[in-house]
Amino acid sequence: MSLRADGLTLGYGGDPVVADLSLELPAGAITAIVGANACGKSTLLRGLARLLAPRSGAVLLDGTELAKLGTREVARRLGLLPQSPAAPEGLTVEDLVARGRYPHQSWLQQFSRDDQDHIEWALEVTDTAGLRRRALDQLSGGQRQRAWIAMALAQDTETLLLDEPTTFLDMAHQVEVLDLLADLNREQGRTVVMVLHDLNQACRYADHLVAMDRGRIHAQGPPADVVDAAMVRAVFGLDVRIVPDPEEHTPMCVPARRRRRRSEVAPGAATGDARHEPLAPDPS
Repeated sequence: MSLRADGLTLGYGGDPVVADLSLELPAGAITAIVGANACGKSTLLRGLARLLAPRSGAVLLDGTELAKLGTREVARRLGLLPQSPAAPEGLTVEDLVARGRYPHQSWLQQFSRDDQDHIEWALEVTDTAGLRRRALDQLSGGQRQRAWIAMALAQDTETLLLDEPTTFLDMAHQVEVLDLLADLNREQGRTVVMVLHDLNQACRYADHLVAMDRGRIHAQGPPADVVDAAMVRAVFGLDVRIVPDPEEHTPMCVPARRRRRRSEVAPGAATGDARHEPLAPDPS
């Protein structure tokens, strides 16, 4: 399945957030979209998922404009985890995950054993089975995030679009979720597109990396070809050293040593500046 943007311009009423952007997402691969805050990452993902109508240009799914496809067909083919999703008050985890199966049902085909099997699998792999009867509004941020991921997985689509899937998760659960997505890609050939804030995680898990800057693509390609000190400085405004990840040998960014501003140095503290030499001992 192919998903691409062609001359895509997106916005929310004022100046465009994403401008004349063209992008083809590799089928059967993991793509990570990275960039500084407010660069247009989430807006692009919303456009790819048909949550935001283009001002110009188009998103094409297997060559057909997404806007021309039926809602149920899109939901059967594109699974979405939006940023900061909301659910009705009192909804339980199991009820939320079951909503992922709605696109596969119709008047002639109601809830089936296959639907329940997908729900049970999604609860199990996201470690939320023990929370199934808990209301979402009673959970921690990390537990809620895993429940929403379970819903997207239960949808059982060819392509997953995930906006910051590791938000609110502790380090262990971040790795579990990213490992799970990598397994789904490797074992089932699912296309995964995710917005990530952690550039090192993006380098470790992505086959294809898209670096955005002010609504446009600054660079894209395999992480080893894209991520260098010049790119990080241009996109994030940060000086880094690029070293090999000791586990995966992918690029790893190490921020340069922080230089303290003079205003942060406590009065009387040694600074190494010649103008602040320590006083000579009192000869008396």
